[in-house]
Order: sequence, then C-alpha cells, then structure tokens
Amino acid sequence: MNFTSPRRRFASAAVAGIALTGLLSACGGSGSGDDAASKSGPVTLPFWGWANGQEAVVKAFNASHKDIQLKYTKVTDQLTMQKQLTNAVKAGNAPCLVQNTAEYVTSWVSQGALADITGYVEGEKDKFNTGAWASAQVQGKLYGVPTSSAPQFTIYRTDIFQKYGLKPPATWDDFIAAGKELKKHGIKITNYAGEDPSTLEVLAMQAGAHWYSIDGDAWKVDFQDEGTLKAAKVIQEIIDNDLNAKLSFADYAAVQRSYDTGATATRQISTWQMAGMVQNFTKSFGDWALAPWPTYKGEAPKTPAGTNLTGGVTLVTKQCKNQEQAAHAALWMSTNQDAVKTMASPETGNGVMPALADSKAYVGESISQKLLGRNYEPAQKVVTDSLGTVTTDWTFGPNWTAMFTELQAGWAKVVNKEQTVTDLLAHMQQWTVKDLKSRGISVKG
Repeated sequence: MNFTSPRRRFASAAVAGIALTGLLSACGGSGSGDDAASKSGPVTLPFWGWANGQEAVVKAFNASHKDIQLKYTKVTDQLTMQKQLTNAVKAGNAPCLVQNTAEYVTSWVSQGALADITGYVEGEKDKFNTGAWASAQVQGKLYGVPTSSAPQFTIYRTDIFQKYGLKPPATWDDFIAAGKELKKHGIKITNYAGEDPSTLEVLAMQAGAHWYSIDGDAWKVDFQDEGTLKAAKVIQEIIDNDLNAKLSFADYAAVQRSYDTGATATRQISTWQMAGMVQNFTKSFGDWALAPWPTYKGEAPKTPAGTNLTGGVTLVTKQCKNQEQAAHAALWMSTNQDAVKTMASPETGNGVMPALADSKAYVGESISQKLLGRNYEPAQKVVTDSLGTVTTDWTFGPNWTAMFTELQAGWAKVVNKEQTVTDLLAHMQQWTVKDLKSRGISVKG
C-alpha cells in the first residue's frame, strides 16, 4: 500500500474545530508586525518545498509579480523538511513559506513557528473545499493556505487480475482473498515498507478510529478503539499470510520496478502517487486501472483523509518579515488556474487534486492517460466518486511528529513479524500519553 516517499500526506483534518485554550503549549504569531517595512519596495520570499512542478509555478509567479519574488529551494522530501525546518526555526532563519501537510500544522503551531495569517486570507474561504480549508487551521486561526485534496482509490494491474480470474477487491476481505490467490503465483498484492506506518494510520482512519480527540479542556488519546483494532486485524492477516512485499522506499527505484514488472499488483493511493509511477515505469503503461478503495465488510464506502506527500498546505512562518506578501503568494499558488493545472498533472507536477471548492474539473488533469490507457475514462468516475467519501473527522495531535517517529520504529518490527500490530498499539497508547504530559499538555487516556 505504502503512502510515503517521495513523501507524505494531506488530510482534511479536524484540527480546525479545536477552540480550546491550554491544549497547545504555545501559539502562532499575529500575522502583522513586520510587514510595514516591506512597503517601500520589492520583497523576496524564501520558499521551501519538495513537490514536482513547484519550480515552474514559482517561475510563473515571479513573472507576474514585480513587487514580490519567490526564491525556491527544493528539499528532498517531507521528513527532511521537518528536520531542516526545525533547525532553521532554532537558528532564527526560517523561510517565509514552506510546503507541508496537515498532520504537522498543530505541532508547528505548538512550537510557535507559524504566523497567524487569518486576517489576510479568511476572505478567500469560499474558494476552497471545507476539508481542505480546515487543514490549515488550528483553534480557528489560519496558518497557511491549503493546496490539495485527497481522493483515495485502488490502482491495480488489469492484466494480472484477468490472468488469474480476479476482480478488483471491493472489501478488505476480498483484498486478502485476492492476495492469497496471487501469492500462489509469486505475486504480492501490496507493499508494506518498514519505515511507513501510514498504512496503519489510514486503515484506522477509514474504520472510524480517533487516535487524538478533544475531551473538555484536555486531549484524549486512544490507540485501541474499535476502529483501530478493526484495522489492526486486516493488517495482521496480510502480514501473517506474507501477502505483502517489504520493499523500503529508501530504494525507490526498486519499489517502482516491483509494480512495473508485476511483482506487486495493487496500491491504495491518491492522485499524486501516479506521478512516480509515470516517471519510473517502462513496461506496464496501459495495464493499470482504478477501482474504489476497499471497504470494511457491510459498511458504506469511506476513504481516509489523505495524509501523504500531496503538500496539503503552504504555511507562513512566524519569522517571515513579510507575512502579508507571503499569504498573497500562497493564495496565488493555490488558486491561479495555470498553477493549479501544473500541479494537478502527474506529468508536469505532483498529480495533486486541488483544494478548490470545485475540483472535479481537474480530475482529468490529475490522473495519467499514459499509465491507464483505455482505462482512463472510467478512472475519472472512480476519482470523482471518491471525493465524496473522504473522512472529515480525523484530528492530528500536538505531538504528531514525535508520535509518528515512534510509530515508525514499532511498525518496522510489525512488518518483520517481531511484534504484533496490537502490541504496537498498546505501546503507542502509553508512549503518546507520557509524551504529551512531558510537554505540559493536558491529556487523558
């Protein structure tokens, strides 16, 4: 399945609803203050990101703006961004704008790293879909501008499924059954990289789990709720039956080669992940098709809020001396028609579905006809339908970055059969509560 690297994720997170004091150990800046100095002449805004297509968007922005110029620096990936931004914030030289994803917004706000730009962008709310707009908010304040939505679906090898008489899995039970059949022929149905626990995260999210929530004036932590245990059961069965490859994204070429040669037959992905497939495949163009994300048996279609590399928000840092101009640049990159088309295409950009209120018009741009061949037209309906099934009630906690790092270490043991998924969840329950308390954050769990 694997969601990470070139990394990570976007989500229509529920952090927007957090309107409680004392839940975060710090808060972001006011978004005013230093902008007056910039009125006298052109300003240059450092912008860090990692997504394909951003250089072209920056070039177009600079060509159309005399008073604001963006200076783009390409960072390797999402995790590298977090490390480099941490160092830059500590050193007092953070860039004005950073590509990031929803799960990190609360953490950066709690560290006082982001500027409150509500006053500069709140009038543009109607241009964006509700879930995407929420992803840039904490406690009702905006710290950036959303860039993408996250339709989720299965992409699978039609030739392999046809050869062995299989249909695209409608449920996770079907997925496991198909995996067992493919195993007989030396084919894995999915790939679980040891460094990527987002598989557990998104299946739990789909099942209705809530690892973080608000209870009165405190955070509530629950890694062992019904939804999470339902997801754990599916994942454990896949691992126990050796239905998954264990290829690390550290060797990205090998992962892509596994899909291209038919050694691995499916992925649960969003539109942006098609870009890596298009750029790395040589053999299987036209052999892929899309199907809805598998459901839990007896349940209505529901897909997780995206959590990966889509670059779900462009954030403005508190150290930026020109926050108003930075907010304007972020808005332009998310709403300019040509910029949106560039990023939506898996050929010219990152294959991200725009965060705009009406994203359906970009579905054709965001998926690859080269990859899908004759399956391109029906694939558009799968993507469009999935836009209406995205989870909207997932909350990212204030220590998400640290929590996810701890989760990664345990996930590697799960993939290698050194511990069970439920053992990992029990550990994460204790670890997360303890970590939040150590940060002075009120917590229950």
